[in-house]
This record gives sequence, structure tokens and C-alpha cells, in this order.
Amino acid sequence: MANNEGKKTSPEAAKAASEVLKDGRTAEDSKKAAASALSQAGEAGRQKKTGDEAAAAASDVLQSDDHGRDSKKAGGSGLSQADGGNN
Repeated sequence: MANNEGKKTSPEAAKAASEVLKDGRTAEDSKKAAASALSQAGEAGRQKKTGDEAAAAASDVLQSDDHGRDSKKAGGSGLSQADGGNN
């Protein structure tokens, strides 16, 4: 099990996630990953973890060449806060 207690989305990743969610051209997987990352921003975010569906979406985003830098930042942040990670 990952030791992700106390982790939260960084301001830089939260900004990237916000941009992903505002962009109407963004793929569904990117939006799921970004929403998860954004929900874990701020002090309240320390008590939240990425769910299985959002973690799978984030993994897909990170492995694909079809997603942009902001999507990958948001996906990486969300995935690092999922159970089962190595962080």
C-alpha cells in the first residue's frame, strides 16, 4: 500500500488541472485525471486519495502520446496520490 497520507496536489499541478478542465477539446481520461488532482488541492486535499477509475484514467494519460503537458501534469499528480503507488 502506498504511503500517500498527507500528500496534496501542488499549486503548479492544480493550475494545469484547471486548464485541462477549461479546455473543451480535452479527452475524457484527461478530464477525469485533472478533476481528481484538482479535488486534492489545498489543505483539504491531504485527506483525499485518487480513486481506482481516476487512477486508471491518469495512467492512460501518462502512457499516451495523444495528451498534452498539462494533462500529464494533472495525471501524474493524481496517480501519485492513488493507493498502490510507490510514493
